[in-house]
Amino acid sequence: MKDQFLMQKIIFIAFVMSFSACLQVFADSFIYWQAGLFKEFWRLWTAHWVHVGWIHYLLNMLAFACLPFIFPRVRIWHFVALLLLLPPFISLCFYYFFPDIEAYAGLSGVLHGAYVTVACVHLLYRKERNFAALVLCLILGKLLWENTVGSVSTAELIGSPVLVEAHLLGVIGGIIIALAYVLWEYFVE
Repeated sequence: MKDQFLMQKIIFIAFVMSFSACLQVFADSFIYWQAGLFKEFWRLWTAHWVHVGWIHYLLNMLAFACLPFIFPRVRIWHFVALLLLLPPFISLCFYYFFPDIEAYAGLSGVLHGAYVTVACVHLLYRKERNFAALVLCLILGKLLWENTVGSVSTAELIGSPVLVEAHLLGVIGGIIIALAYVLWEYFVE
């Protein structure tokens, strides 16, 4: 059973990486464009699955591939839910709260949200609590660093400015989803 679950995770990661790579080939058709967002509604999701370049793609896919293995309790359906809920949340927040953001591409906001969601939920498990708290502290430290010092080296590496607002919105969305999940589990089960 454990081997089957491991294989499911590997297949899921390979699927997401392949899907994102396919979209990358036609990135201009899938990035977040504020002006036509509601005419081309798929961009609410796909903007987060394309990247500004292949290095950006590889960095985000590496971070994505690690997540299912550092938090082994998480099921595939949890990741699917996060990949469906976080992108439109971030895109709509861009649209309504950050109207100066005209274009965006990248998974990093979703990754921040996914890591926070999973870590928050794992705070409930005694054995995983310390590691989950460490992950949350590291993400908080990263957000503080990005919003004070900046992300110049990352921007140079990927060849584009880092939109730290996406990371912050991802964290906010991740906390909201974690709270909803915990409340659902508490009151429904």
